[in-house]
Amino acid sequence: MAECPVPPRQLFIGGAWVPPIKGQYMDVINPATEKPFTKIPAGTSEDVDAAVAAATAAFKSGHWSRTTGEYRAKFLRAIAQKIRDDKLVLAKTETMDCGKPIDEAEWDMDDVATCFDYYAGQAEALDARNGPSAPAIDVGMAEFEVRVRREALGVVGLITPWNYPLLMATWKVAPALAAGCCCVLKPSELASLTCLELAAAAEAAGLPPGVLNVVTGTGAEAGAPLSAHPGLAKVAFTGSAATGRRVALAAAGNLRPASLELGGKSCLIVFDDADVEKAVEWAMFGAFWTNGQICSATSRLLVQRGVAPAFLEQLKKRAEAINVCDPLTRGCRLGPLVSEGQYRRVLDYIQSGKSEGAQLLTGGGRPPAPALPPRGGYWVAPTVFTGVQPHMRIWREEIFGPVLSVAVFDSEAEAVQRANDSEYGLAGAVISGCPDRCRRVSEALECGIVWVNCSQPCFCYAPWGGIKNSGHGRELGEWGLENFLSVKQVTKYVSKDTWGWYSPPSQQGEQQEGQGQEGQSP
Repeated sequence: MAECPVPPRQLFIGGAWVPPIKGQYMDVINPATEKPFTKIPAGTSEDVDAAVAAATAAFKSGHWSRTTGEYRAKFLRAIAQKIRDDKLVLAKTETMDCGKPIDEAEWDMDDVATCFDYYAGQAEALDARNGPSAPAIDVGMAEFEVRVRREALGVVGLITPWNYPLLMATWKVAPALAAGCCCVLKPSELASLTCLELAAAAEAAGLPPGVLNVVTGTGAEAGAPLSAHPGLAKVAFTGSAATGRRVALAAAGNLRPASLELGGKSCLIVFDDADVEKAVEWAMFGAFWTNGQICSATSRLLVQRGVAPAFLEQLKKRAEAINVCDPLTRGCRLGPLVSEGQYRRVLDYIQSGKSEGAQLLTGGGRPPAPALPPRGGYWVAPTVFTGVQPHMRIWREEIFGPVLSVAVFDSEAEAVQRANDSEYGLAGAVISGCPDRCRRVSEALECGIVWVNCSQPCFCYAPWGGIKNSGHGRELGEWGLENFLSVKQVTKYVSKDTWGWYSPPSQQGEQQEGQGQEGQSP
């Protein structure tokens, strides 16, 4: 068994490391070798109950929820610094856990630290938004002063995916903590190690017990009980559309909201006035980054007919030159898929593309990379299909692997129509030398994120989320903080005058007496 970069961990509940109540553990498999290298606790509903109870006690104590944003910001910045200090170890752990190339994993750790720092600033800004100097709402009546307070929702359940294990958890944990919420985090069982290390970072930072709890385990045994738990104020989920539906229904059973960042089948449109070399680079980045396992991947590619031959020629050459090797090697640009199940799913889609008549331009199986062992590992070469038709599964369904489906178009209107003809609406992209065309297309695309002359850049300062079957709600930026805040109206009567809707008792008696005298005979 290869040595794990981090020590074995238990569940983190109530500020302590505790074994799972049923005493069960799961192997962690290195997708590059298919061999186990450590274990994680297999939490169950009993552990979820304990975590929610710990978070509830912490929230009700007020030791976190009723503090200032300035106070909470110190802890967030301390966590950010701990992530920076442990960056290399965390990145190596994540690469061994999910197959992400080491250069990408280190980049992710930088983003994790930046995100915690950003929400530390948001927590501090929240003090001013709730303070006495915050502007009142003009309600058109001088007798009333109306203000708004933003308060922590309560205990929140956070369910996160395996493709960006620590970063996706941070997208939820950091704003939730900044808002004053207490959290129960359930990471994907396919990549939980760095989320347990996040708990260790929080412990090192002195985060009060119960504010952050981490329960590892399967979706059925831990995720489902968490999403349906009546003790939660909200559930935040990132994952597939199918699982997202179940999470939303479970939360709705308790009349609780669920924000959902779900799948996608995003489209990149390349017009014939684009710089071919730059466009090919972005097309590859949009489809093969993180081994193609990205919800926002621009895995549908529409190329205008005039530039298609030159574009596809270069795309084939560049895709076949991608450095596929041990993901712990510097310069690796494509690693293995996360698990055997995902590996078989992607190969099934590739077979479907062939069966339905798409032309395989390159890839389609295990990469012929000399740096790879002859057997072992969940490797799929960068794969490109051309001649893809709208009815084909590889065009319509989310594959979540390094598979790019290409079609040709003639007019701008046709391109926009075909891009929007999808059940998903997470992201889209346009590459053109014409600024007006880029503006028109970005406005016409039905999605939550549009990239112009690029694909996939993401910043913690800007909103992230989609429409249609890609979910609802927004993460990141100030919108990410609002996810975990409740808005309270506080209205104060400021006039010195009596409200005067009802007459005082003495006046009522005088009125009644006067009415009686008027009714008497002279």
